[in-house]
Amino acid sequence: MSDQTSIRTRARWPARVPARAVGASAMALVLAFFALSSALPTSSTAATSLTVPNFEAMVEQNRMAVVNVRTTREVQGAAMQFPGIPEDEIPDFLRRFFRGAPGQEAPVPQPRQATGIGSGFIISDDGYVMTNAHVVRDADEVIVGLSDRRELPAKVVGSDAETDIALLKVDAKDLPAVELGDSDDLRVGQWVLAIGAPFGLEYSATQGIVSALSRSLPDDSYVPFIQTDVAVNPGNSGGPLFDLDGKVVGINSQIFSRTGGYMGLSFAIPINLATQIADQLRTEGYVKRGWLGVAIQDMDQALAESFGLDRSHGALVASVNEGSPAAEGGLQAGDVIVSFNGRKVNQSGELPPLVGSTPTGKEVPVEIVRDGETMTLQVTVGERAPEQRQANLPASDSQGGGLGAVVGPLSPEQREAIGQEQGGVAIQQVAPGGPAAQAGLQPNDILLSFNRKQVESPEQLAKLVKDAPRGKAIAVLVQRDEQPQFLSLTIPEKGEGKG
Repeated sequence: MSDQTSIRTRARWPARVPARAVGASAMALVLAFFALSSALPTSSTAATSLTVPNFEAMVEQNRMAVVNVRTTREVQGAAMQFPGIPEDEIPDFLRRFFRGAPGQEAPVPQPRQATGIGSGFIISDDGYVMTNAHVVRDADEVIVGLSDRRELPAKVVGSDAETDIALLKVDAKDLPAVELGDSDDLRVGQWVLAIGAPFGLEYSATQGIVSALSRSLPDDSYVPFIQTDVAVNPGNSGGPLFDLDGKVVGINSQIFSRTGGYMGLSFAIPINLATQIADQLRTEGYVKRGWLGVAIQDMDQALAESFGLDRSHGALVASVNEGSPAAEGGLQAGDVIVSFNGRKVNQSGELPPLVGSTPTGKEVPVEIVRDGETMTLQVTVGERAPEQRQANLPASDSQGGGLGAVVGPLSPEQREAIGQEQGGVAIQQVAPGGPAAQAGLQPNDILLSFNRKQVESPEQLAKLVKDAPRGKAIAVLVQRDEQPQFLSLTIPEKGEGKG
């Protein structure tokens, strides 16, 4: 008997109605219902469209190419304790039973073997297996379990933490392999199927639909995830996601959960991206990524209007690294990237995967909006070094208001932080409820530009504020914690708010 509580509900039928209670009016209503039903048209197409696909053949065809991935690694053991009782709550008179006799040193925790389990799938008959990087992370030993019950040691050819892709190799031939599909052809609403080992239950199949495409998740800048409602649980990680043609279109990687189990939100890595990463791991041993050298952020409606856009879309460039491909291509802080290499950019999270998957050294068109004008720049994509990161800043929750801030010159430490000898002012105080506070400005922020004009001094800022349009959102560029970002600020009309 499991320690989990099983809840069952039964449908209750209405109580039987005595025959005498059915009068003439009720009988007339029944006859009218049957007459209406016979008059309605029937549609075999509608009935067919509501039928759930039969996945039997697909599962039978592909289950042999799905594998279990078991890992072991050495971890430092913990000192013995009462189960569920914090160490500082163990009574003194019982400590000797667990930590040695009084006056003696506590026993040194001993290393132990930790095990993990995940899923994977064979992509070639000579033994290459694809799975998630987090499944084999820090593993001392990786064992791949095949459908014929063989268990083979696997070598980690390479792994890429930023896309969560790992490529394994087992010493075997003539293995059954999956057929790879095209994740770019996926559409929201189409059926998909997952096969894996949730909680170690091998070759479990679950089905659902594609819920969304190109989903951006925190800390996963380089993966445009496929969101599904396929039931995925611990142990499914690294397993394949199939379309109705029986082709792999994704690798199940993450779930959103408040409990640790499935809650209707599952995320898979598109197979086109995974294949590109695996090919580089096989041939190079590491992943080359395209690099622009910009920090970007999303926009709200007010910030979009301040940059001359009729709606919030694109990736707002908050800063451009000196000497970067973006700088050499002519990109500037305040530009809004709306298209990259012919692909539309609706929000900032869509840009890093596009840039990262672009071959280094390739010149691509980048469509931007600058000062309300649309233009196209040609940018040669560079190669991202390990220490380089394409920053993706969250949108600011900015509202209207006036300036309401005390500013002063920058200290030597602040100048060193921004890397420039001139320009910029320090925000020293922010009036509660005032315009600057409502825009999101904080003490110790460094104000670099106001209304797309560089701030040179407190006196010059005062003039910029005086000349700025009233009642209209304008952009201010601030640097906070060594990271620049735009905020939108609205100076109230005369007679509104505080002066």
